[in-house]
Amino acid sequence: MKIYDSPQNLVLLVNATPEEESEIGEELGLMGCRRPGLRVVGYETGSKDRQDLYRKGGLISVTSRILVVDMLQSDIPTHLISGIIVLHAEKVTALALEAFIVRLYREKNNNGFLKSFTDEPEHITSGLSPLRNIMKELQLRTVHIYPRFQEDVKGSLERRRADVVELMQPLTEAMSEIHHAIIQCMSTTLSELKRANTTLDLDDFNVDNAYFRSFDMVVRRQLDPVWHKTLIASNTTTASGNVKQHQSPWLLTDAAHIIFQVAKRRCYIVSAVSKVQVPQEVDTADDDDAWAVLDEIEGACPAIQNSRSKDGRPPWIPRGMEPTLEELPKWNLLAEVLQEAEEELLRQESSHKSITTPNVGSNTVLVMTSSTRTCSVLTDFLSTMDHDAPPGSKGRRMMLRKLRLYLSWKTKLAKQKHDGKSHVSFPNLSARDDDEIKKFSNESDNVSEALKKKDQEKANRVANRRRIRGGAPTTTQAGRDTGASKRAPQDSALGEIQTEAERFAEFWESQGGQTLVELSQELGDDIVLLDIESGAFANDFDAHYGLIAPEQTILVRAYSDDTDDRMLAEIQPKFIVMFEPNMEFIRRIEVYKSSHPGLAVRVYHMVYSNSCEEHKYLAGIRREKDAFERLIKERGSMLLPLFEVHRDRTSDAMIKTISTRMAGGRRELNTRPSQVIVDMREFRSTLPSLLHASNMLVIPATLTVGDYIITPEICVERKSLPDLISSFNSGRLYTQCELMSVHYKSPMLLIEFEEDKGFTLGVSEVVSDIKSYAKPAGKYPLKKKQGAGADPDHTAMLQSKICLLILSFPRVRIIWSSSPYATAEIFKDLKMNNPEPDPTQAIAVGADDDTDVGAGVNAAAEELLRCLPGITDKNVKHIMSRISTVRELCDMTLVEVQELLGVEPGKACWEFMHTGENRNTVS
Repeated sequence: MKIYDSPQNLVLLVNATPEEESEIGEELGLMGCRRPGLRVVGYETGSKDRQDLYRKGGLISVTSRILVVDMLQSDIPTHLISGIIVLHAEKVTALALEAFIVRLYREKNNNGFLKSFTDEPEHITSGLSPLRNIMKELQLRTVHIYPRFQEDVKGSLERRRADVVELMQPLTEAMSEIHHAIIQCMSTTLSELKRANTTLDLDDFNVDNAYFRSFDMVVRRQLDPVWHKTLIASNTTTASGNVKQHQSPWLLTDAAHIIFQVAKRRCYIVSAVSKVQVPQEVDTADDDDAWAVLDEIEGACPAIQNSRSKDGRPPWIPRGMEPTLEELPKWNLLAEVLQEAEEELLRQESSHKSITTPNVGSNTVLVMTSSTRTCSVLTDFLSTMDHDAPPGSKGRRMMLRKLRLYLSWKTKLAKQKHDGKSHVSFPNLSARDDDEIKKFSNESDNVSEALKKKDQEKANRVANRRRIRGGAPTTTQAGRDTGASKRAPQDSALGEIQTEAERFAEFWESQGGQTLVELSQELGDDIVLLDIESGAFANDFDAHYGLIAPEQTILVRAYSDDTDDRMLAEIQPKFIVMFEPNMEFIRRIEVYKSSHPGLAVRVYHMVYSNSCEEHKYLAGIRREKDAFERLIKERGSMLLPLFEVHRDRTSDAMIKTISTRMAGGRRELNTRPSQVIVDMREFRSTLPSLLHASNMLVIPATLTVGDYIITPEICVERKSLPDLISSFNSGRLYTQCELMSVHYKSPMLLIEFEEDKGFTLGVSEVVSDIKSYAKPAGKYPLKKKQGAGADPDHTAMLQSKICLLILSFPRVRIIWSSSPYATAEIFKDLKMNNPEPDPTQAIAVGADDDTDVGAGVNAAAEELLRCLPGITDKNVKHIMSRISTVRELCDMTLVEVQELLGVEPGKACWEFMHTGENRNTVS
C-alpha cells in the first residue's frame, strides 16, 4: 500500500475491521504515508464527500456495502481504480458482497490488480475444493502459501530464537478426576448426536475438534438442514398423550456427579451432621475465655477482626464445614517463575553496571492468560500472595475471601428462596471483595420496581399452588425444618443446594446477628489508611503513591488479536510467562524476537500435563499443519478457473416481450437489459448479489414502497423468517402491504428461508419470538410449557396471522422461497415477457407528486412535523409543500390548520400546539 500512496492511484481496502483500519493506518503513518495516508469511509460519510475522496485518489478503506452501492450508482470511477485489497479471504463465498464487488470491478476494469489475504488456513479446509471456490469468486489465478515450515520462513525465524522453558505441571488428583469426567461427558454427547443423525457425515464430531470454539459452527453447519427434524424427534408423545422428553445424555451420568462433587470437595467438605451446631452455654465463673467473649459482646474491646479460634479457624465458617481450598498448581509455579525472573533481572542489572553496556528491553514481566477472568484472578493472587507460606497455600488469603463471598451468596439465596424471590446474582469476584460484600448485602434495596412486582407475583403463585394442594402456606421455623427434612433424602442437585443454603442461613442466624459485613475486616489487616489531615501525609505520600519501577512491574494481560504485536513492540519485555498455551501468541513471539535481534527473550511456557489444555494445544498444531498440507495439495492438483470476458449487456439483442397487438403476437426485439430496482437497505442481504450474477442489472434506489421492483406492476416485499415475525408483532407488515396494494397492481410478499436450514415454519429458535397478547382466562396461572412442545402453537399462530393478512389484502400474493438462489430464479420467471421498470417512477411511488419536495429540507424540522398529532407519512409531504417553516404552522389559526389537514386532524394538531397558552397568559 505504501507503493501506491499517491493521488495518481486509487487503492481500496475492503473487508477490514475498525481495529485493523486503525492499526494499518498507524503503521502506514510510521512508514511515512501521512499525506493524507489511509482514509476511512464509513456510514457517516455522505455521497458527495465520498465522490470527492474517490476523485482525489490515494488509499481508502471502505465497507463492502457502501462500495457496492457506489459502484452500481457510478459514484466511483471503476475504470480508474488502481487495485483492490480484500482482507479475510476465508469469508468470501458466492453470497458475499466481496464477490459482488469483484464482478462489478472486472466488468469495467481488467487492468487493475486484486489481492486478497488471510491468516486463518483452518477455515479453508471444509467442503469440496474450498481454495478453488475462493479463487473463483475473487477471480484470481495465483495463490501463495507461507506456512511455518516453509523453508524461507523457517530459516528466518530460527536464526534468532527465544529461550523457551517448558514447564509441565501435573494435575492434582481431584483435577484429574474432573478432567476424565468431562471427557467422558463430551464423548457421550457426541455419540448421542451421531446416533440420532445417522444419515449425515459427522466425522468431524470428535473430542479433538470440540476443544475449539469453532466446533459450534461445525455443529450448526452439519445439523442446520435437519434441525427442525431433530427438535421434533427429541420430544415424542406417549400413549397417554403427554410429552416424553429425552433427558440430557450426560447430565444424569456418574461422570456428571463426579464433576460437581469433586469440584465441591476441592473447596470445602461438609460433615454428615445435618443440623447446625448452636454454641452451648458455658459456666462463666472460672472460664477466662468466656469472660473475654462477654467483654467483647458488651463492647469492651473491638476484637471482631481478632476473634479467631485457637486453631486459626475463622469464626464465620459454619461448624461441620472443613475448608480445603485447593489452589491451582500453576499458581505456585507462577510464583516460582516470577521469583526466578526477579533474581535474573537483579543479576543482569549488576552485570550491566560493571560492564557499562546499554540495557536493551524493559524489566517488566509479561504474564499472558486466555481470558480477562483469569487476569483478574491472577492479579488478585499476586497482590495478596504470602511469600513465606508453603507451596499450595500462598493464596490462602484470597481463597478465604472467595469462600466468604460464596457463603454470603448461599445465605442470601436461602432467604430469597424462602421469601419467594429468585433474583440473586453471584457477586463479582473480580472486584474488591470488601466493597463487593457491602454492595451484595445492600442489593435488595436497589431492586427495580419491575423485579419487585415479578417477585410478588411469583410469591402469589406459590401461595395459590399450596392452597390448591390443600396445605396452608407455612412461614414458621418449624415448617421450614419440616420441609428441609423432607427434601434431605432427595438425590437431586437442586435439593442439595437448597438444603445446604438453608443450613448456612441458620448458622448465620445463630451468630447473634453478626453479618459478613461486620466481619469484613477479618482478612483486611493489610489495608493501610493514610491520615490526610495530619502533617505526616506529605512524607507518606511518596511511599504509597507514585511510579513503580519496571523491575517491580508485572503486566497481566489476556490474549488478543494483532494488538499483541504492538504491545510487544512497545513494552519490549525480556521475560514472558504464558500461563496458558496459545499457538498464535507463540508465532507473535517468534516475529518479535526476530525483529529485535539484540534482545534476550526468555519465555516460560506453562502447560498442565495429560490435560485437555495440552491436548488442545497439540491438536491446534496438528490442525494448522494439516490445513497447510491440504492447501498445498489442493494447489498442486487444482484446475485453474477460466474467467469469461464480460460482454456489455446492451450489445445483446434479446427477445423480451410478446405483444398480441402486433400481427397476432409477433415477437418484439428489446435491447434494454433485464433490470431490477432494489432498495438501499436490501444490500445487507445476499439476494442483490445473486440477481447480478444471474445477468440482471441491479439498480439501487431509496424506495418508499417495497423492496424490489421487478416490473412496472410487480412490487415485492422480502421477509426472512425472523423479520416476518417481528413485522407481524410491530404491525409494520400491515402498513407495507397496504401501501403496495394502493400503488401496484400485483403486490407480492416474499418469505425467504435460508439455504442450509429447514424449509418449514416449525423452527423453535425463530417462532419462539412470537408474542401473544391474549389474556389468560383461567383462574390459576398457566403452566409453563417445557421443551419444544410449544412449537406447534407458535407455528399455528404464525399461520393464522398470514391467513388474516391474505384476507385483509386479497391482491397480495405470497411467494415461498427455500433460498436466495430460488428467489433469483423466481424473479427471472416473473420478469419473463414483461416490460422493464422505470427507476424514476419507482422512487416517486409513495412520495408526493412533486419530485422536488424534500430536496435540501431540514431533516430535524421534518422529524418534528412527523411527531405532531394529525400529521402522518401520507400528508407530511403535502404539508411541507404548503408551509416554509414550522413557525408558520404554529402561527396559523384553527380554521387554517383544519383546511390544511382536515377537520379532526387539524383540530388535534392545533390544540396540541396551543395547549398551555391561556395558563401562561393568566400567570
